[in-house]
Amino acid sequence: MAKLGKYLEMRDFGRTPEPSDPGAPTQLALRYSMQKHAARRLHWDLRLEWDGVLLSWAVTRGPSFDPKGKRLAVRTEDHPLSYLQFEGVIPQGNYGAGTVMLWDIGHWEPQGDAARGLKKGHLRFRLHGRRNTGEWSLVRMKGKTPADRVRENWLLIKSEDEAAHQPDPVRRYQCSVASNRSMKEIADGRDPRAFGPKRTQTGPRFRQPQLAALADLTEAEGREWQELKHDGYRALISLGKGGARIFTRSGKDWTDRFAPLLPPLEELPAETALLDGEIVAGAGLDGFASLQKAIDLQGPYTLYLFDILSLDGSDITRRPLHERRKALEELFNEVPPRGLLRLTPVIDGPPAPVYDAICDAGGEGLISKRADAPYRSGRSRAWLKLKCEQRAEFLICGYQRSDKRARAFASLLLATQEHDGLVYRGKVGTGFDANTQSELARRLQELHRATPPLNDPPTELRGVVWVRPELVAEIRYAEVTPQGRLRHASFIALRRDKSAREVRMDKKTGPRASDTKSDGFKLAGVHISSADRLVYPEAAITKGRVAEYYAGVAENMLQVVADRPLSLLRLPTGLGGERFFQKHIGKGFPDQIRPLAIAEADGQEAEYFYVSSAAGLVAAAQMGAIEFHVWGARRDMLEKPDRMVFDLDPDEGLDFATVRSAAFDLRDALSDLGLPSWAMLTGGKGVHVVVPLRRSVGWETLKLFAHTFAVLHAERYPDRFTASLSKARRKGRIFIDYLRNERGATAVAPFSLRARSGAPVAIPVTWKELEDIPGATAFSLGDALHRGWDGVEIPSPVALSKKIVESLASGLH
Repeated sequence: MAKLGKYLEMRDFGRTPEPSDPGAPTQLALRYSMQKHAARRLHWDLRLEWDGVLLSWAVTRGPSFDPKGKRLAVRTEDHPLSYLQFEGVIPQGNYGAGTVMLWDIGHWEPQGDAARGLKKGHLRFRLHGRRNTGEWSLVRMKGKTPADRVRENWLLIKSEDEAAHQPDPVRRYQCSVASNRSMKEIADGRDPRAFGPKRTQTGPRFRQPQLAALADLTEAEGREWQELKHDGYRALISLGKGGARIFTRSGKDWTDRFAPLLPPLEELPAETALLDGEIVAGAGLDGFASLQKAIDLQGPYTLYLFDILSLDGSDITRRPLHERRKALEELFNEVPPRGLLRLTPVIDGPPAPVYDAICDAGGEGLISKRADAPYRSGRSRAWLKLKCEQRAEFLICGYQRSDKRARAFASLLLATQEHDGLVYRGKVGTGFDANTQSELARRLQELHRATPPLNDPPTELRGVVWVRPELVAEIRYAEVTPQGRLRHASFIALRRDKSAREVRMDKKTGPRASDTKSDGFKLAGVHISSADRLVYPEAAITKGRVAEYYAGVAENMLQVVADRPLSLLRLPTGLGGERFFQKHIGKGFPDQIRPLAIAEADGQEAEYFYVSSAAGLVAAAQMGAIEFHVWGARRDMLEKPDRMVFDLDPDEGLDFATVRSAAFDLRDALSDLGLPSWAMLTGGKGVHVVVPLRRSVGWETLKLFAHTFAVLHAERYPDRFTASLSKARRKGRIFIDYLRNERGATAVAPFSLRARSGAPVAIPVTWKELEDIPGATAFSLGDALHRGWDGVEIPSPVALSKKIVESLASGLH
C-alpha cells in the first residue's frame, strides 16, 4: 500500500465512489485503460499496470493518432488496480470532482525494458485496446519553470505504424466502452443495462465449419491465395439479437469464456452475420499454451477472422472465396487496425516462398486456398493445411511416476482411438512447466483406473499409473515411427474444445512402412539430419533433442546472443568424438547463420558469423554445434563493448562453496565502484560475474580496466585469488579471468549447452539463488527449458567513467 499513499491521502472514501481496494495484480498480460474525465478541465487519464499499481498520466485533449500530434501527459499519483474500470461521478468538493467515463480498456505491452524506460524518461509500448492500438511513446520533458520541475510533464506520441493516421478518436468515440453511455448519461445516473446490444434479428445458427486437409507443398502449387495458420481455437461467431455468440469448431457455446471479444463484435455494422475465424492469445502473447492460460484468466485474446458465411439474412457460402472476403473487409471498415479483431492477412503468390518464410520465422504453417471455391462444411481439399512441424491431439491414457520430488510425474502415456480400440502412441516427458504439471497431476488423480485402457498395452513400461482416457493433449512431435510411436514429443497444452472420440491418427502422419532408420525432421525451417545420433550417450540425448532444446530456449538465449560475433564448439559425432572451435564462417554454412566481415589485427578482413533468430541457433545445432560463445559487443558497434565479464576459474582442489564466496566478493567490489552485476553459472567449474556497460569506451580501455581490477583484487586477497595465467600461481586459488574483455575474445553464452557429461547448461541465476546452488553444473538441459530470465535482475548499463577509473587506481577504496 506504500505506493498508494498519495492516492489514499488525497481521498475521503466516505464521500467518493472511487475504489480504495488495491486490487489484484495480473497473471498473464499487463492491463491498460483510459478514462475520459470531466474534472476542472476535460482530460483523458492513461492507466498502465506496473509493479502492482496503475501508473497514471492526465492527457490533455485526449490521444491523437497523428504521430505529429504530440499530447501533453502530466504524471499523476499512482492509482490502485481496482481503478482500472472505474466509471461514475466524483461528487463536488472531492479531489478530481466530475464525471469519469471508461473510454478504452485492454492490455499494454512494453517495448524493451519498461523499468529502464520509465527511469530514463522514454517509455515505448504497444496498446492492445478497443480504441487505442499500435505503438506509442511517453517521453518526459525537461522542466523549464519551477512549476514544471514540481510536476512531471511527459508527451504522449503515436508511432508511425498501421494504426496511425486513423480518424480522430476523441471525436469518433463519444460513449463508454463498458456501458455505451455518454458523459451526460453517466452524469445523470442512467442505468447501464439500458445500453446493451441493439440488434433485433435472430442470429444465424451454428453450422459445421470448413476444414483444411493436410497436404504438402507439391499439392498446393498453382494456388495464389495463402493465409497464415494460427495457433489457437477455431471459432464461429453468430451476430444477432441478444448479442454475439461464440462457438467452437464442434459447436460448443464458449461465449462466456471469450467474453472480452463480445464488445468489439457488437460494434460490427451488421444486423446479423455468421463469421469464421481463429481465437489466439492477445497482447503480444504467443502459442497455444498461452491461450490456455488466457482462457483461465478471461483474456487477453485476439480474434482473426478469415471468412463469412452469412450476412444480414443472406447465405453467401455459395459465393467464391474472393467475394466473401470482400464482404468481410467491408465489415472491417471502421475496426481499429491491430486491435482485438483483425483480418487474417491474405498473401498473393505461390505457396513455396511464403511457407519457407513462415517456417524460418518459427510459425505454425500455411493455409493454401482456392480463391474461386465456395464454402463447404467438413474437410475439403479446397483448403490445404501445410504444417511447419507435426502437431496433433492425443488421449492421455496413463503416466509414469517420477523419482524426483520436484516432478509430479516423469511422462504421460499417449494414445489414439482407432477402429479396433485405443492404440498406444508413445510417451511425452517434456514441455511442462511446474504449474502445468501440478494441474495435470490433479486432474489425472481423479481418473485413476486399475487396468490399462489400451487394447494392446506395451510390456516395456514400468511404474505406470493408468487413467481413463478422457483428457485430450496437443503434442508437438518430429514424426511417427513405423511402429506408430511418436518421436521427439513435446507437450503443448490440454485441448478442452475437443472430445476424446475425435482423437484419431491422421492418415498423412500415421505409421509408415518404410525403412525404420530416421532421416530427420524439420525444426524452425531447418532440416535436422541424423536426428537419432547420440550426442550425450550417458544422458541418452540425441542431436535432434539438442536442436529442439535450442529452439525451445531461443527467445531467452537471443537476448544476449543475437547480432554478436559467435564462436561455436562443434562435436559432429558427439561427446566421444572429434571436437573443434570455429570462429570463421566456412563453406556450406546454412543461410540462417549469417556472415560478418571483421578487420583483424593485421588489417585484413576475415569472415566471422552471427545469428539473429531461432532458426540460426537450430542451424548451428544441425552442424553439430554444442556450445555458443559470444563477443562482448554487437555487430552494429563492434568497437564499443556492452558487457564486461569476469570468469572465476577455480583450481582443481577448490570446492564450489569457495567459488560462490568469491563471486559475492567480486560483486561487492564492483558495486563499490558503481558497477552493478549479475551472475551466471558456467556449466563447467566456475561463475561469470557480468557487468552491463554503456557503449562508451573502446576495447583497450575495457581491457586495461578489467586487468587492473583483477590484479588489485588479487593483491588484496593473495591467498584466495590470482590474476596470473600461470598454472603454478593458481595452486589453491581462483583465477580471475579478465581476458574475456579484449577484442575478439569470447565468453560462453547464457543458455548454451556445455560439452560435458550430463549436458549441463550455462544458466543466469539470481544472487539469492547463488547462495544455495551446489555447483556450476547444477542445471541440465531439461531444467533450462523451464527457467528463462525469471527473477534475474539485469542492471542498467553503466559507463566506465573517469571517476570509476580513478577509484580503481586508488586501490579499490
